Amino acid sequence: MKHSSMLVSALLFGMFALCSPAWAGDMKAKMEEVKGDTKAKVEELKGEAKAAVEEAKGNKVQAEVERAKGKGNAAMEKAKGKVKELKAKTE
Repeated sequence: MKHSSMLVSALLFGMFALCSPAWAGDMKAKMEEVKGDTKAKVEELKGEAKAAVEEAKGNKVQAEVERAKGKGNAAMEKAKGKVKELKAKTE
């Protein structure tokens, strides 16, 4: 009886010890993905705000340039978030 309870305890401990780091890695990966998406949205909104200012001044070409910069920065932040997410999954 004592031997079997020790065996069951060892198996349970092994299962939880191996599952815990994997779960933590998934949580960190999800956090990195969310952070990347949030930063991308912020960059896009910054570009739109600058574009609105330029349009108010009457500079339509500069407004489009600012809008494009915002979208480019958003894509960069999203890519950075994806890289960090993949890195967290492999840890």
